[in-house]
Amino acid sequence: MIGLILQPDAVCGQWLAIQGGMINTMSDVIGLVTARGGSKGVPGKNVRPVGGKPLIAWTIEAALASNTLDRVLVSTDDPEILHIAAQWGAETPFLRPAELAGDRSGHTEVVLHAIEWLREHGDEPRYIMTLQPTSPFRRPSDIDAAVQLARSRDAKAVMSVKPASEHPRWAKLIDDDGVLHPFLPHELNGAQRQLLGDCYTINGAIYLNRCRDLECEKVMVPPGTLAYVMSPESSVDIDTPWDLRVADLLMREHDVRKVA
Repeated sequence: MIGLILQPDAVCGQWLAIQGGMINTMSDVIGLVTARGGSKGVPGKNVRPVGGKPLIAWTIEAALASNTLDRVLVSTDDPEILHIAAQWGAETPFLRPAELAGDRSGHTEVVLHAIEWLREHGDEPRYIMTLQPTSPFRRPSDIDAAVQLARSRDAKAVMSVKPASEHPRWAKLIDDDGVLHPFLPHELNGAQRQLLGDCYTINGAIYLNRCRDLECEKVMVPPGTLAYVMSPESSVDIDTPWDLRVADLLMREHDVRKVA
């Protein structure tokens, strides 16, 4: 029988089990597709047809086609999603606990559950990439570029963003009398776009976290998170029935992932 050796983790101050003198690490980067079954805005959203495939299939295909993900798992509370995900090639080893499937369940807890499950089953990945099915235009090259960015900078986290369509300096507030006021008071309000700095918004397509840091800090976007910039075309997010319809039409007419 191979004995277990306990070694302190310098980051968290926790103890890691080592078999035969080596940490039981297999994967470098795990892809985790998170797909809750109970969407209220668009019922059954994650398996609704988009471009002739279930919505979740586009994310699974992109993850499997990447060169940097060692495994692609799906975390869901819905047996139907689990079955469909397996048909499209993802690993579906568990059903998410009910306490992590409610409207108020946070993504951080869902990812931490997956990391713990992996550890209990012999896998200690360095990074875990959260991929939401609601970003079907994300490309395999986006996945690989985000991982390469993390590796090159030894980053604890990388998050995908897109160029903001409107600069927040142009946003306005309306008071009770219907009068407009600047949302961000500043001497550059109303200035030409060229005078304003570049601005970006989170697109929800990629969250890459170093597992040990996520377990210690329990924050998916910690201080020092690096940005991976994606094109607006690759950043389409499905949140409403209208979004779903537009994505379906775009995918049927032309898979924009090939040109974005």
